[in-house]
Amino acid sequence: MSVIEFEPVNRQSTAEMIADRLRAAIVRGTLAPGTQLVEADLATQFDVSRGPVREAMQRLVSEGLLHSVRHRGIFVIELSLDDVVDIYRARSAIEGGALELILDGRREIAYQALEPSVTAMRACAERGDATGVTEADHAFHQALVTSADSPRLVRAAQTLLIETRMCLGALQTTYTDLAEQAREHVALREAVATGLPQDVRELLLGHMRDAVERLREEMRGANG
Repeated sequence: MSVIEFEPVNRQSTAEMIADRLRAAIVRGTLAPGTQLVEADLATQFDVSRGPVREAMQRLVSEGLLHSVRHRGIFVIELSLDDVVDIYRARSAIEGGALELILDGRREIAYQALEPSVTAMRACAERGDATGVTEADHAFHQALVTSADSPRLVRAAQTLLIETRMCLGALQTTYTDLAEQAREHVALREAVATGLPQDVRELLLGHMRDAVERLREEMRGANG
């Protein structure tokens, strides 16, 4: 019987590490929407051959964070108002699905998982740290989906949360009162613990609808 030899899998590949760094730069806004990524330049910066860079870029193309323009190159995606609406429509479906699983026996798990992000959000709001509030906001929604114990929902939510960060961009947050943003998430966490299922669902969906309207106003103001 022949023996099949496999490559070691106990360490992250170079391409994966490059993809993680590029993804993080897109999240932070260091790589702004519309930025062109040049394979040769990135290979020099990362001090690697072009192969891993090419593979990393293709991963992010498949995730929807980069897009390829024929005869021009690869660029960080730019999001329109229609994109924003679609992102939140998809988030509502995914986070709503996660909530259904949470309400079916995982309430206490979710309540505990949401505590660190709520605590961080309150603290950041008190000191006027809009960037910190935004980070905690995204950690909250990531924890919500993770609490459902569905790897596929987690994977689906990952790119959408990154795109949400891109929607906000330099605005950091659409709330003029950071304490209000914190209070909304505190209320949602408490509802997850003890609220009637229909009330929790409406609170989450209402939160998503409100976010779309806030972003709609901000984007129209920025373009007008």
